[in-house]
Amino acid sequence: MRDAGEFGLIDRINADGVYGAGVIVGPGDDTAVVAAPDGSVAVTCDVLVEGVHFRRDWSTPIDVGRKSAAASLADIAAMGARPTAIIVGLGIPGDLPAAWAVACAAGMREEAASVGASLVGGDVVEAPQVVISVTALGDLEGRAPVLRSGARPGDVVALAGRLGWSAGGLALLSRGFRSPKALVDAHRCPQPDYAAGVRAASAGATAMIDVSDGLVADAQHIADASGVDLQIDTAAWQVPEPMAAAAAAYNVDPREWMLTGGEDHALLATFPAGTELPEGFVATGVVAHPSTPACVLVDGKARPGNGGHRHFG
Repeated sequence: MRDAGEFGLIDRINADGVYGAGVIVGPGDDTAVVAAPDGSVAVTCDVLVEGVHFRRDWSTPIDVGRKSAAASLADIAAMGARPTAIIVGLGIPGDLPAAWAVACAAGMREEAASVGASLVGGDVVEAPQVVISVTALGDLEGRAPVLRSGARPGDVVALAGRLGWSAGGLALLSRGFRSPKALVDAHRCPQPDYAAGVRAASAGATAMIDVSDGLVADAQHIADASGVDLQIDTAAWQVPEPMAAAAAAYNVDPREWMLTGGEDHALLATFPAGTELPEGFVATGVVAHPSTPACVLVDGKARPGNGGHRHFG
């Protein structure tokens, strides 16, 4: 990177850029300009730090790039919006191979393109370790945003996407293993169902959240914001075979990974009773009148601890 330089890297990242129809001005000026047809923009930011969220000896640079973009794109989906663009702040060591940074940016561009969004700009600085900040923008397309605060007693709690795969992969990698490969790959690069957010909003979801820190922890955010209890029923959950095999090898209950593991970016949503759930969503509980304070009950019981990952916790 000391040889390539900041602007040399930026030129290489932008050399083959292809931008969506909503991008009015792409990289090269002081800001990008992105269309906002209905006058509102959903915007979010996630920061990933080497050694905390990823390791370069575990993941390819493309994996790291895709994972970084997914964290923010999933938040846009959780508001019922369609992602349109991402902006990246990249801190990297001077002795990092420039090819690694270019491939990482390519991974971000690929992940964004998978939902019709574009990488439209950002900044590059020298840092003692890799730090990636991804800001994502989204278009609500005239819909009201789906907030965390709209759940009401009697609503159905439903999930779209995978739970526990990334946590299982992290457990394997932490022990020096690389299989089952499906779990390891899930930790390196999640596979969110981004379109499920728009489907949920269109179907009348009353509340929604991206499961990034763990199902119980994130369900608690809905409970707190809405002033309700969320009752989660795991009786009908099917444990995928790779997860069951890995958990058995370590004498771990795989449902712990599913309840408290993050970074798969499933969507947890609530819907009025009687709503036909949109494609991809499976009912897994109900919203109830609140306890004091509002809480999340799993199979009828409150769980000790945070229910997932918390920085500084």
